[in-house]
Amino acid sequence: MKDDAPKESLNAGHRERLRERFLAGGSEALADYEVLELLLFRAIPRRDVKPIAKMLLKKFGTFGEVIAAPAARLKEVEFIGDSAVTELKIVEAAARLLSKETMRKRLTLGAFTQVLDYCRGAMAFLDTEEFRVIFLDKKNGLLADEVQGRGTVDHTPVYPREIIRRALELNASAVILVHNHPSGDPTPSSADVVMTQNIASLAKPLGINVHDHLIIGRNGHASMRALKLF
Repeated sequence: MKDDAPKESLNAGHRERLRERFLAGGSEALADYEVLELLLFRAIPRRDVKPIAKMLLKKFGTFGEVIAAPAARLKEVEFIGDSAVTELKIVEAAARLLSKETMRKRLTLGAFTQVLDYCRGAMAFLDTEEFRVIFLDKKNGLLADEVQGRGTVDHTPVYPREIIRRALELNASAVILVHNHPSGDPTPSSADVVMTQNIASLAKPLGINVHDHLIIGRNGHASMRALKLF
């Protein structure tokens, strides 16, 4: 849809005031929709983006769900095109890189919160299942974080021997298995339990410890280690 006639005189003052509030107080000084406004300013220069930001939040629920939403679904919102999607996806990529770097620097077996925060940021709002493996060294330092498989809304093919082969290539001493449930419910399925037990049984004789298998959902997470399922 084509934009209306330029409205810089109406929007410039609001945009400048919003930028000043952000510079003075950071994101805590703004509502979530106002942060989205800042992101949309460059992509949609001639339109009041406040209603668009509010439509995004209404459709997806939270700021995190907005930036993590697939491009095709974002474009279902009026006036959201390629430029706006690009701005949102840059923020998503930056957030993931920052979270991963934080995890890389701080990760120890006791730093469960960092692992969980990273995994939630990377996977909680995906529309399809993704299975990733976090490979750790003897001191539980991060060696690699790799997506091993992507699937449908309720299934991802996982090959236990491939995971073990990759762990041996990296000389990993331990792994954390992670996958998401797009339904939002992180409750482990019987297939999740069997698959985890298979990986653990292959890993143990080779000196590779499966620290945990985390299941990430929009509504929370489940630790299969805490649930004593393997």
